[in-house]
Amino acid sequence: MITWAGRALATLGAAHALAATMLGHRYFGQWFSFELWAPDADVTALPPEIGAFWMGPASFGVPLMLLGFLITWMDRRGVTPPVLLAVGLIAWTLLCAVIFEPAPWLLATSASVQLLIGIRRPIPSRRVEAGH
Repeated sequence: MITWAGRALATLGAAHALAATMLGHRYFGQWFSFELWAPDADVTALPPEIGAFWMGPASFGVPLMLLGFLITWMDRRGVTPPVLLAVGLIAWTLLCAVIFEPAPWLLATSASVQLLIGIRRPIPSRRVEAGH
């Protein structure tokens, strides 16, 4: 269950980062020519090229993808992720879902709940049969 939660979070993060970056394709020239730097910019009124950058490659998508990969990696090695991680993800995704809908926050929340269930589920004991 933990692996599936990690995969879901990684997929959501990758999909968000890729889709939002592709939607901002018209600003690639400005991004790669260092035109985003504006020391006197008002962060509450971002120009479209800066907003597209923060919505795409600089968004939560990349860290969410990496977190999903980390959760999957931990589970494959028999390391149980901490409960605080799942609870923090649930709180964050629920808060964001309340503030900003429609968006796939509920998918991230369901993956986070799945992670919590997987963390809390007892690990079945592994018996080694003689001769195997």
